[in-house]
Amino acid sequence: MTTKRTIELKPGERIDDLQRNGYGIIQNTEKFCFGMDAVLLSGFAGVVRGGRAIDLGTGTGIIPILLEAKTEGENFIGLEIQEESADMARRSVQLNALEGKIEIVTGDIKRAAELFQKGSFDTVTSNPPYMTGGRALVNPEEPKAIARHEILCTLEDVIAAAAALLKHQGAFYMVHRPNRLVEIFELMRKYRIEPKRMKLVHPYMEKPANMVLIEGRRGGGAQLIVEKPLVIYKEVGKYTDEIYDIYGY
Repeated sequence: MTTKRTIELKPGERIDDLQRNGYGIIQNTEKFCFGMDAVLLSGFAGVVRGGRAIDLGTGTGIIPILLEAKTEGENFIGLEIQEESADMARRSVQLNALEGKIEIVTGDIKRAAELFQKGSFDTVTSNPPYMTGGRALVNPEEPKAIARHEILCTLEDVIAAAAALLKHQGAFYMVHRPNRLVEIFELMRKYRIEPKRMKLVHPYMEKPANMVLIEGRRGGGAQLIVEKPLVIYKEVGKYTDEIYDIYGY
C-alpha cells in the first residue's frame, strides 16, 4: 500500500480511489473522466516482468497507473496530446509517489516514433477515440470530443505508432467498438501486428457486445483465440463477479 502525498487540486478536480495499492487518481468531471473501458483494458493487458510499456493517448494516466499496480513491469510511459490532461496525469503520478516508474509525456501519437526509440517497448496499450471524424460536434476542441472522436488521430495512426514502438513479438492491447473489428484487423495486419486474442464485452448477458478487447503481437504467427465473453452486469446496478475482480473490490 502506498501513502498518498498531498497534491493541490485545481477548480473542478477531485481524487478518486482506484482500489489498488492505495492509489488515487485526479479527475475533473467537467473535462474528461476515465471509463470502464480503460479499467477493462488494464485487466486484459499484460506487461512482462521488468518490461517497458507505453499507453498511447493516456488521458489522465489511468492505464499506466493501473498497470503499474497490476503487473511486474519496470517502466511505464503515458503519451497524451492534451496538456491539461497530461498535467492531471503527472500530478496523479506524484500523488502516488510513482515518479520512478511512470513518466507522462505531452506529445502527438502521430509523432510517437520520433519521440521514442523504435522497437523499444514490450507492451503498447491504447484506449483510442472510437468515433470517426468530428461531425455534428459543437466544439471539436473540447477535451471530451477529442477523447471520443478521431479529431487529432485516427485508428490507423494509433496502430502505426504501436507497430513502430513495439519490439519483435511485443504485445499491443486495445479496447474499441465491435462494429470496427474488420477495419481493426485489416490495419493490424497492414502494420504486421497479428491479432492473437479477442474478448467481447456485453453490458448484459442478453445484450449485444458494445466493446471488444484485442491483443496483437508484432510479427506474430496467424492464430486468433476468441475468449469467453465478459458480461458487465448481472442485473441493473449489480456487476458480475469478474467485473468486481477487475476493479479490485
